[in-house]
Amino acid sequence: MARILLIGISGGIGSALARAWHNRGDEVVGLSRSADGLDITDEASIERVFGRLSGEFDVVFVATGALVVDGHAPEKTIRAVSAKAFAAQFAVNAIGPTLILKHAAPFLPKNRRAVFAALSARVGSIGDNQIGGWHSYRAAKAALNQLIHGAAIELSRTHKQAICVCLHPGTVATNFTADYAARHKTVSPETAAANLISVIDRLDVAQTGGFFDYSGAQVPW
Repeated sequence: MARILLIGISGGIGSALARAWHNRGDEVVGLSRSADGLDITDEASIERVFGRLSGEFDVVFVATGALVVDGHAPEKTIRAVSAKAFAAQFAVNAIGPTLILKHAAPFLPKNRRAVFAALSARVGSIGDNQIGGWHSYRAAKAALNQLIHGAAIELSRTHKQAICVCLHPGTVATNFTADYAARHKTVSPETAAANLISVIDRLDVAQTGGFFDYSGAQVPW
């Protein structure tokens, strides 16, 4: 039985992950803004909520993220970029998960395998960007990928068996994607959760710092 810390348990993917882990007998400690007052963009909030935790976690999963932040939808052109929307995207999609890692690291065991995973998105891949647009969201996810990659290097010095990765879940049929899925093939939250857990189970320490999709394939930076 694994012990899981799940950030964003109230979301579509987060709640599906919680059910899947519960169903196989794992212990899930879930945190969310609605139930616990956890605001990942406010470090004082993270410190307060994490101060109530105890013990070690085999997996820490950050299932938070937002495509529309403070009413700012993804930009179709660079002419639509604004400083306010850009900063909001970075706060939610890059800085927040990184602050979670900062405060979650002490809860990862040093003497056995441990995984820290954060939801990223394929559109954060610079190498895979063929159509442009969605500039602030893409940039925030690209920043998250870099932050997790750098943190993985640092974490490996103290946690030799730790694996720290970004994961792309595919296009999941949730409120998050409802207005933007368009012609993209979507999967249910339950399917996405099963895929993500399968990837986490198969990850090797040599893959720490990587960016992988729902099948376990590496996504280009």
